[in-house]
Amino acid sequence: MNQATLSMGNRSPSKPLRRALWQIPALVALAVLLAVGVNHWRADGIALVGDWSEDARFADASGGSMIVSLDRVRELFERDALLFVDARPASQYADGHIQGALNIPWQEVDRYFMEAADRLDGAGADAIVTYCDGESCDLSHELALFLKDMGFENVRVLVNGWTVWKQAGLPTVEG
Repeated sequence: MNQATLSMGNRSPSKPLRRALWQIPALVALAVLLAVGVNHWRADGIALVGDWSEDARFADASGGSMIVSLDRVRELFERDALLFVDARPASQYADGHIQGALNIPWQEVDRYFMEAADRLDGAGADAIVTYCDGESCDLSHELALFLKDMGFENVRVLVNGWTVWKQAGLPTVEG
């Protein structure tokens, strides 16, 4: 054996492993610091600390919660004192919706709003309640904010509306 082969044979494989074990956390820490720094200096950075509660997520421009409970909605529905507005796409609305609901799909709000404006104005309801489906669905919130911007005052959001309404066995139109 020559000298180079002997020196390679004596090399411990643990040295590169030990080096990697401290380099990996150091690189991760450096990446985190860089990401936090970039986020901090960006004008549209993500808040690292915030209120991610349901009330905060479904708030209006003044910070007030727009959420309405199922019990309150049921009461208004039984008194015929509300108008439901389904924010889901027309195909989902066609598959099933809350009885009496008007469909204004958020993705096509400009087109559908003009058609529905008269019905919204003439509803004579105490409240307009928007809904979509799913705990994290934002369509109803976006539509509620839009309706408030259009001058409708008592607009609320029934979070996960389609699912909770169906699970409660309340009136729906299917198919």
